[in-house]
Amino acid sequence: MENNNENFVRSRWYKNSVVYQIYPRSFKDGNGDGIGDIRGIIEKLDYLQDLGIDAVWLSPCYKSPNADNGYDISDYRDIMDEFGTFEDWKEMIKGLHERNIRLIMDLVVNHTSDEHYWFQESRKSVDNPYRDYYIWRKGRGKNGKRPPNNWTSRFGGPAWKYDETTNEWYMHLWAEKQPDLNWDNPKVRQEVQDIVKFWLDLGVDGFRCDVITYISKTINPDGTIPNGKFNPFACGDELFCHGPHIHEYLRELNEKVLSHYDCMTVGEAANVDIKTGLLYTEESRNELDTIFFFDHVETDMFMQVIPKGFNLVKFKKALVSWQKAMYRKGWIALYLENHDQPRSLGRFTGKFDNHRKEAAKMLAISLHMQQGTPYVYQGEEIGMTNFKFKSVNEMDDKLALNIWNIVKYIPIVRQLYVPIMNKRSRDHGRKPMQWTSGENAGFSETTPWFAVNPNYKEINVEESMSDENGIYNFYKKLISLRRRPDTAEILREGTFTEYYPKNKDLFVFNRSYKGKSLFVVCNFKNKNVALKLPDDISFNNPELVIANYNDVEPISSRTLRPYEAFVFMYND
Repeated sequence: MENNNENFVRSRWYKNSVVYQIYPRSFKDGNGDGIGDIRGIIEKLDYLQDLGIDAVWLSPCYKSPNADNGYDISDYRDIMDEFGTFEDWKEMIKGLHERNIRLIMDLVVNHTSDEHYWFQESRKSVDNPYRDYYIWRKGRGKNGKRPPNNWTSRFGGPAWKYDETTNEWYMHLWAEKQPDLNWDNPKVRQEVQDIVKFWLDLGVDGFRCDVITYISKTINPDGTIPNGKFNPFACGDELFCHGPHIHEYLRELNEKVLSHYDCMTVGEAANVDIKTGLLYTEESRNELDTIFFFDHVETDMFMQVIPKGFNLVKFKKALVSWQKAMYRKGWIALYLENHDQPRSLGRFTGKFDNHRKEAAKMLAISLHMQQGTPYVYQGEEIGMTNFKFKSVNEMDDKLALNIWNIVKYIPIVRQLYVPIMNKRSRDHGRKPMQWTSGENAGFSETTPWFAVNPNYKEINVEESMSDENGIYNFYKKLISLRRRPDTAEILREGTFTEYYPKNKDLFVFNRSYKGKSLFVVCNFKNKNVALKLPDDISFNNPELVIANYNDVEPISSRTLRPYEAFVFMYND
């Protein structure tokens, strides 16, 4: 509830936390219709508690016609029918809080569904009271039948949709059924503030702010971007992001609502660089608490879509740059997977053959030992892998299908499309959670809405929990390090020093704070790799904190095994 104490100070609890993301449609079916839902989440609350996470980020569960898997909201104050009822939601948050797990909801306020009441009113006439809730423009040409400019949607095609009722066009930077809100209208900002307050008063502990860097826009002529340069494709994030009033609008939301609650915000920050990231997250600016940046997950892509070979040197550089720049200035979210990303196994490790468990544990160490708030995406804690698509007909992702409809007439692209999506598709992370080796992976008693990965018989929660050396139990140990006072303090406050930045096989770094350090070594290759200890570290009284092999030798220069990773704590 809102705290009206004038001396109230937010605890910044997220700096000590590990967050678990739930994509509700794919987590657990609780009512037997093949679709994940809130009853399914309630069923697995003890599982979440056992894992040891501190908070759940719940992807959208609001009323929605599902044009974009719930990111097209028709009612911000109600629950999607497929996911359950408001009473189910209340039971879920009560159960989470009873287990000392906080709830972070998705805040999707760059756009709504075209079935939202505001938009239904907005399109009725140019003088409707809700008209200015959205971005409407007259078209070009004598009859106004050409879009206002050549901007293209992030899902492909024009970013404008013609509406015959008023002979004008509305902006949709995503799907046609996702019209963009006009944040320059004070009434829209007040509506957003009211929505945020509504959920906070119900006990929500924070928000993941969807595409938040898009909310302030400068609508330029064809191809002109804010820096005055010309972009003939008119589809880059530089056209839409970090508009002239975005910092003003975020500070306003913070001042009027967020600052009165012990909550947190994490922004999905497209097109953000380190300089801009600090503007969003520096605590004295009172905008966002933390952000998701994309530098590291774009190192293996060309034009953010076409996959290319993984380069560990570039990957490390992207991560380390943020570690150094944000130290004691801002805060970041640490992640390798989410509902918009393929699975990390194979992507950042190459072919792991018989070393899936070692590779998954190594990736976890490499991420969780950095400064920031780690996010675990459902299934990551058991080492779920990508699905092998054979045709476009097996895909569900709106973005993938829209791109296919554009490129399917180009023969060479047609042949390459499925192989590309096997590396890049967002569908990989949206496959049903693999709970058991039984029918439908224990996700549902009936046919799931999306085909289960056939490897569920070998990769599932039941198997992983029963294996003392499994990935699940390893994650429990790793997460517990943020509750152990000495390691938690170093992870939260420690400096970051990288070693061997040009090494193509190893990620080696040191975290230090108040006379104690954590020395982290990760072999990203499925082969033996030589490790030479840094000359400037004495390693006084070394203690093995965690490792992905059981028989780890004392700290020394030696040959690392495939995907071997370990952390030693020592006195400086």
